[in-house]
Formats: sequence, C-alpha cells, structure tokens
Amino acid sequence: MDHPSEDRADAMFHALADRTRRDILRRVLAGEHSVSALAASYDMSFAAVQKHVAVLERAGLLTKRRRGREQLASGDVEAVRSVSSMLTELEHLWRGRIDRIDTFLEEH
Repeated sequence: MDHPSEDRADAMFHALADRTRRDILRRVLAGEHSVSALAASYDMSFAAVQKHVAVLERAGLLTKRRRGREQLASGDVEAVRSVSSMLTELEHLWRGRIDRIDTFLEEH
C-alpha cells in the first residue's frame, strides 16, 4: 500500500541520517549557498557533495535554483518543521506509553 506521507518521511529521515547532509542542511538553512561553495567546505569531491545535495533535494529539505552556471541551494524551513512535528508526535506517543507503564506498575 502506498503512503506518500510515509514515503516522504522515510526520505527525510534517510537524508538526515548522514552527518555531512545534516551539516549541508544547517548551512543552507542559514542562507543560500552555491553547490560549489558547499563542496569547498568538505574533504570530498564536488560530485560527492552534489549527490548529498540531491538526496536532500529529493527529500524536500532543500531547493535548488540556477543563477547562470551556478546552482544555488536553500534550506526549506517548512520541511524541517514537518520533521520536527513528526518527532514531537513520536515523543508524545512514547511519553503516553511510559505514563501507562508507570500507572500499571503503581497499581500492581
């Protein structure tokens, strides 16, 4: 069964599972960066950084636009907020379970 919102969540968490991608996202949330400027910040090839940017873009966490020959990347704050709300929802579920376990243990 297809669940587009679950597929999107999977893509977002996959993108965020990598340290370099999280760092790239921090940079592009702070302001627009060219992909070549991003690449200069890491000890890896331009192609490797491009692949990281593409994973973030597919997950909807950043957007790219062209300016001449440059590709400019910007973070999508709303997408990051949606990740945050998913985590908050999971935290509430977990806290509810802990509260029920505490209540059960107190009663027995």
